[in-house]
Amino acid sequence: MAYIGKSPIIGNFVKLDAITAVNGQAAYTMQNGGSNFTDYESVNQFLVSLNGTIQAPTDSFTVSGSTLTFASNLATGDVIDFIMVFGNSLSAGVPTDATVSTAKIVDDAVTAAKINNDIISGSTELATTPADTDEFLISDAGTIKRIDYSHIKGSSDWVKLANSTVSSVSSLSFEDTFTDDYQYYKIFIKDFYFSSADIPVFNYLTSGSTQVTTGYFTVSNYAYGTTGSSTGGQAWRHWNGDDHGLAITNTGTSADSPMWCELTLLNPRSTTKRRLSICLSGMYGNDSNLYSETIRSFNSNTGTAFGGIKIQGNGSQTIGSITATVYGIK
Repeated sequence: MAYIGKSPIIGNFVKLDAITAVNGQAAYTMQNGGSNFTDYESVNQFLVSLNGTIQAPTDSFTVSGSTLTFASNLATGDVIDFIMVFGNSLSAGVPTDATVSTAKIVDDAVTAAKINNDIISGSTELATTPADTDEFLISDAGTIKRIDYSHIKGSSDWVKLANSTVSSVSSLSFEDTFTDDYQYYKIFIKDFYFSSADIPVFNYLTSGSTQVTTGYFTVSNYAYGTTGSSTGGQAWRHWNGDDHGLAITNTGTSADSPMWCELTLLNPRSTTKRRLSICLSGMYGNDSNLYSETIRSFNSNTGTAFGGIKIQGNGSQTIGSITATVYGIK
């Protein structure tokens, strides 16, 4: 049903704020929760008690806007017991606080404009990769469901296990990085150089920082080119029972001539197989030369599961800078 003018405010029951009588004053401001009250249609919606006596609308008081005026001035000692305002029947009016249930809300009635934008921006940020049991909300054919991260995360055969960028250090170690979850590992190294000429050495670690210094068997060759267009190469060479896993010819000694290389570690956790192999191919600049080198090495130690690897110089030179990333391959 349509209305001409203001539609009725109906169906809501309100008890207005308490009012203290003032000697010689008839008109008083009506408030609800500290705000001026005007949500009514007629004086007949009011129930007013003065000094314990119910007052007759129009005869004993009138209302206009947010002002209630008694028929005569009140005196000191008069008490306005309460003022109740009743809405007309047959309509809900303004709901009382905490009375609207879920069933009373029409589907799709809550729009984005009614949602507080601070729900997301004000919440705590998850700054790491979610745990497998962390949950997301998805729509499954229109039905909202929750799903564990384990069901939607990427399924790469390469798993990043560790990464480190350091400078001005004597060595870089990845301790207890290898696990029984993988038989193959890749280590990528970039921007690697020493403060002065030295030979990079790569050694296995057992548990923690314990270094393996025996049982390595290594073969190596390399080729190089110079600014004078000359080339050269080293035929295959080998060491038996050496104290380090891989030893490379000198790297550069500044940030503009670093070594980049790739290591492949095969089955370093085995305690029964002797062929715990390391392979390396790298390219690096050393002053005016450009070197390309390939090394094959295996360690004959059995009964020991290797847990990590240590990178250092063959002498006592400081590593100027290095970035290394370790991956496990399924």
